[in-house]
Amino acid sequence: MTTTIKTMLAVFVLALIGATALLVGAITSQKNAITEAEARTIAQQTIEGEITEVEIESDNYEVEVAKDGTQQEVTISAQTGEVLHVEEDDDANEGPDVPITGSALERASAAALAYIGEGRVTDSEIGDEEGYYEIEIRLNNGREADVHLDENFNVLSVEYD
Repeated sequence: MTTTIKTMLAVFVLALIGATALLVGAITSQKNAITEAEARTIAQQTIEGEITEVEIESDNYEVEVAKDGTQQEVTISAQTGEVLHVEEDDDANEGPDVPITGSALERASAAALAYIGEGRVTDSEIGDEEGYYEIEIRLNNGREADVHLDENFNVLSVEYD
């Protein structure tokens, strides 16, 4: 292969890589047209209070705002910045989580880990809304799984974050 052909091939490959990067960037920026900081500002304009948490779920920002002793959740479109929904966050207003302790923690953890098959227990709760016990597991890939169990340590459901 001549030097000219090698040079042209190298330029073509670099142009292809650059075009791919631009395309990926355009797709990514189109998905979330507003930033987390902008979502925080929109939420504070909607409800004056202290922002306690921001999550992105299903292409929407869910911003929790503490005001007058309650938690409000403002759902904002990550694409348009439109406020889609405002509601009282019932989960946050129920009071502090009560962790599982003693042999119940050991049994609930063992049942949850056996069901999931990997990871490590990072948190627990008694009286979870989806079951009697909840075990939070950090999976090997970094994601989280919430395993809901009944009072006999049988798995009722699993939610992945």
